[in-house]
This record gives sequence, structure tokens and C-alpha cells, in this order.
Amino acid sequence: MSYTVALAGNPNCGKTTLFNELTGSKQHVGNWPGVTVDKKEGSYRKNKEIHVLDLPGTYSLSPYSAEEIVARDYIVKEKPDAVINIVDGASIERNLYLTVQILETGIPTVVAVNMMDEVESRGDSIDCEMLSEILGVPVTPIVARTGKGLKELMEVAREVAKEKKAPKEIRIFRDDIEEAIQEVMEYLTEGTEDDRRWTAIKLLEGDEIILESLQPDRAKMIQEIVGRLDGKCNGDAEAVIADERYQYIVHVVGKAVKKAHKGHAETGSSKLDKIMTNRVLALPIFALVMYLLFAATFSENFLFVPGLQSPGVWLAGIVETAWDALTGLVEGGLTSIGASDWALGLALSCMNGVGAVAGFLPLVLVLFLLLSFLEDSGYMARVAFVMDRIFRHFGLSGRSFIPLLMGFGCSVPALMASRTLENDKDRKITMMITPFMSCGAKLPIYMMFAVTMFTDSNKTTIVFGIYMIGLLVAVLSAFLLGKLIKGNGVSNFIMELPAYRVPTLKSVLIHAWEKVKGFAVKAGTIIFGSTVFIWLLSNFNFSGMCPMEESFLASIGNVIKVVFIPLGFADWRASVGVVTGWIAKENIVATFGQLFGGVSDEMVEAVSAGEQALPAITSVFTPAAAWAYMTFNLLCMPCFAAVGAIKREMGSWKWTLRTIGYQMVTAYVVSFAVYHLFSLFY
Repeated sequence: MSYTVALAGNPNCGKTTLFNELTGSKQHVGNWPGVTVDKKEGSYRKNKEIHVLDLPGTYSLSPYSAEEIVARDYIVKEKPDAVINIVDGASIERNLYLTVQILETGIPTVVAVNMMDEVESRGDSIDCEMLSEILGVPVTPIVARTGKGLKELMEVAREVAKEKKAPKEIRIFRDDIEEAIQEVMEYLTEGTEDDRRWTAIKLLEGDEIILESLQPDRAKMIQEIVGRLDGKCNGDAEAVIADERYQYIVHVVGKAVKKAHKGHAETGSSKLDKIMTNRVLALPIFALVMYLLFAATFSENFLFVPGLQSPGVWLAGIVETAWDALTGLVEGGLTSIGASDWALGLALSCMNGVGAVAGFLPLVLVLFLLLSFLEDSGYMARVAFVMDRIFRHFGLSGRSFIPLLMGFGCSVPALMASRTLENDKDRKITMMITPFMSCGAKLPIYMMFAVTMFTDSNKTTIVFGIYMIGLLVAVLSAFLLGKLIKGNGVSNFIMELPAYRVPTLKSVLIHAWEKVKGFAVKAGTIIFGSTVFIWLLSNFNFSGMCPMEESFLASIGNVIKVVFIPLGFADWRASVGVVTGWIAKENIVATFGQLFGGVSDEMVEAVSAGEQALPAITSVFTPAAAWAYMTFNLLCMPCFAAVGAIKREMGSWKWTLRTIGYQMVTAYVVSFAVYHLFSLFY
């Protein structure tokens, strides 16, 4: 018999870490039906009959955002066999508010007190047996990031799910509220008594979603009861109900938690934040951290040691060498069986195209490993906090930085994350500028030019520079769009800063793999299909097989290239690359691999010998034109998948086309400026 266990908890309570520890990398990621909010599910590795579902983080079951609605609806309507409520032991008072609301639903529940190592390091103690006795549900101490206590937790969860152990009813409200709850329950006929009691409490709190679902006559009678209770609660029954819960939580904590410091004790995170979020030092520190991150990925003189390759470059060399060997085997095998010239050409073209992208996979992996480390450590939350001070001057709140940060991985989930923004104006502006963040798919473009056009330069500085151009254009665009788009002022930004932690290797690897997997899949599917299509277009015209310069692709490119003359790259192959990049940005490298003849092979030679590579590319691009080309592909319309995400989130083609138009104009203007500026230096 199988059981479904849902993980519920506040943001930053360790819920995702627990989910990854329980399911490993064998997890399915999709969207909730009708809602573009990530849905993660998987099977417990040690017992496949337990299905684990990771709910979005929420502070309460009073929904205000799409994520909170998803979490609430799943618990209340879908009724999982059990809920594991993850509680941050270091902030137990705040976390128990959600716990109390979950217990009010009557769903079988297990409370997992996480981060017990931090609790103990502070000298505090939590009596989980006492906590269990008061709350009326099993309470288990765990340390999710190390796996401590997880076996015991899942054994208890399975037992609770199997026996359908509902929490004991806790009566925490004063008499007039309890009387109002019973009155409302009389008008509710559907569901169990637990369902009706929970619904009654939410109606007394003024939950409009539930009120709108009732028949008009019943809704009217219930509103009268709510009005009478409001009168007894000085006009705000919701606030009094919340206060009653908090008083109960204070009682629970007083019984079960012993603190070493009665007053406020400054934590290590607080001390570190005096530096990391300092008004003067925060931005220089962020710039330095990002530069070191790129150096660890791209530098050929890592840590300023001549000839010491960074982990990313070293791994890329290994992959490229292996791909060269594989290409040689394919070529030798096809030649030995007497394959025709066109078949041999097609096979090698595909190998060159896919190989040009696959060679950059290690760089993408290292970059995302380091980004995942920064995210799990708690540092990126500080960056969002620091950016709020800057963004407000440009018409956005720091909350917009979160989708922008996600844009460094992939624009699609980043655009989906923008729906968490409460202000419609903020949401539109954020979606219009998110593609300016350099996603992982654009990274191979920069490295292709860094290796072939700037062999005497610091490649870290080049890649860092292009990323900073995207961030700068995004900030300036926010200011401009804030003046053009009508709407309310800047929304408030409230964010919890998690404690600094040293992430576990396993957690970082899982997060990085989730981000890299899509890149690898595209290399094996979309890009492979594109290389076949490009080969056909670049080797045929209406007369049949022909030289590349007379092909369909050359004819198309020669029409388009006129547009790019002011940007310095008026070559049909460069123009075609821009267009194929709209299928997937990595496609640009695959296209160059075919049209300029084996990018991957000559890149290996360039890296090892430190010489100029690809004479065909260097004859088409000047260094200034290369900067312009990178900038244009950084800022222009994103891939079709991202355009689809913009359409879904914007809700109309009018705003989608406005967004694409703004991105294309911005890309052209900025690239024009970059080309003519850099022409003064190269």
C-alpha cells in the first residue's frame, strides 16, 4: 500500500533540503494543475511505497500569493495521508504558527524539528516529548542537511499515515470565538467535523476565497456572525484570532524550550551581516564574490598562478578531448563502411555542432555548483536585501531581484517566479528585464568568443563584463519602464534572512544537477535536431546539393545581414546564428560549429597553445564586433520557451509583443554603442 506524505513549512526552514535527502535526485518537477508554481515530487529512497511531495514554503494557511494558495489547497482539499511539518528549531516561535494552523485542519501530522545542531550550538534545548504531548502529534528532532533523524522521522510518518492518526483537538480560543465557530459550523454541511471547524475559523478570519465558494444566503448569514464577533473584538476578529494562536505558542515554547540566553544574544550570522550587508561594503563584496565565481569557472591563470587552469577550464579540456576522440571514431567507422560523402558530412556536422555545445557543459556545471553553494549558504538572500535599497531608486523592490537572480540559471522559471510579486507594475517590469540576465545557455557564446577572439586577454574579465552589462541594462531599464508603465508605487519588501550555513556537498550537487540537466537535454535533443536542419539548409538549394555560399541558409542570411551592418557583424553566418539562437541560445555555438568548420577541435588547440583560433571567425569579427555580438544575444529576444513563459505570465499577446519589441530595440541600441565604444580600444 502506498502513502502520500506532503512536506510543509516556512520558507528557509530546510524543507527542500529534507526533500532532496529523502528522494535523492530521483524527483519529478512539474507545475501544479492550472498554476505555474513548481511542483516537486518523488519516492522515499528507502521505501518506495512512500510518495513525498514538496509543498511551496508558506508562513500560514491564510493565502496571499500563488505559492501559499497551492500549499493551502493541497493540504485542505487533496488531504495527503500525512503532513510532515518542518519547523526551524532555531526560530521555533515563528514556525509554530503554521504548525497550529495545520493541526486545525485535522490532517494526520508529524512535526519535524529541524536544525537541532544549531539549537544545541547555541546552548538551547527543545524537549520534543513535551512538545509532542502538548501539540498532540508526534514530534521528531532532525538535522536535514546531514540526514540525522530522517530514518526515525519517516518511520513515524508511515505509521501516522497508515493508522490515519488525526491530531488531538486543541482548544486555544476564548469563549466568544468558540461560540462563533460553533454557530458558523451549523451553516456548513459538507465534510467532516474537522473540515467544518477549520472552514469556520477561516471564515471568521475573513477568508474571501472560502466565502465566495458558499451559497449567497449562507454567506450572508455567516457574515452576520462575523460582524457580531468583530464587534466583540474591537472591529478586528482576525487579529484577535491570530493573537490567541500566538499566546498559545508562547505557552508551548515556555513549556518545551529552554534557552541558554534569556535576552537577545548576537549570533554568528548577525555578526557576519554587519560586514556582508554593510551600506558601504555590501556591493563591492558582491562584485568581488561574483568575480571570484567566474574566475573559478573560466580562468586559465587561476588564483593568479600562471598556467593553473580553473576547475571549469580543466574539465572542459577533458570533455573536448574525449569528444574529439569520439568524432574521430565516428568518422573512421563511417569511412570504413564506405559511407557516402553527404552521410559523412551530415554526421560530422552534427558531431561538430553538438560537440561545440557539449564542450562547455563542464563550465556550466562548475558555475551552477558555485551559484548553488552561494544560494544554500544564505548569501544570496543578503544580496536581495542589499539590492532592495538600490532597486527602490529605480522603481522596483528587492523582491524583483529574486526572479532576476534565477535568470542566471534559466529565464523560464525566472519568469514564472515573477508572479509572486504583488504589484502588477513590478511584475510587468520584472518580466521585461529578466531575460537581460545571462542564462546558462548564453554562456557558451561568451566562451566561444573569449577563446577565439581574446586569447591574450583575461577570459574571466570578459565573461564577468558581459554579465555586468546585462545587470546594468536591467537596472537602467527598470528606471525607464517605471516612468512609462502606469501603476501603483513600489511594493513593500519583507524577507527573512536565513542563518549562514555551510551547505552539504550532496545538496549542492542536487541543486546544480537540476539546473544543468536541462542544458544537457537540450544539447541532445533540440540542438541535435537543429544541427540536422542547419546542415540541410546550408548544403542545399533548389538545384540540389551545393556549396555553402549558394545554399538556402546563405540566401536567408544575406537578406538579414543588412540589419547588422551598424553593429559590425554583417556576415550571413553571424546573422543566421542570431536567428537559430531563438530556438535555444546554445544553438548559436552549434551553428558556428557547422558554418565555420569545427569549432570544438580548434578551441582545444587555442586553449592549449594560446594562439588565435578559427581564422574564419577572426576574418568576420573584430574584437569590437565580437563584444557587440555577445551583447546583442545577451539582450535580444530570448528563446521561444521563454517567450511562451512571458505570454503565460503577461496574459496577453499585446504585452508579450511589447516586451519582445523593447528587448530587440534595447539589444540593438546597446550593441551599437558597445561596438563603436570598443572600436576606440581595439
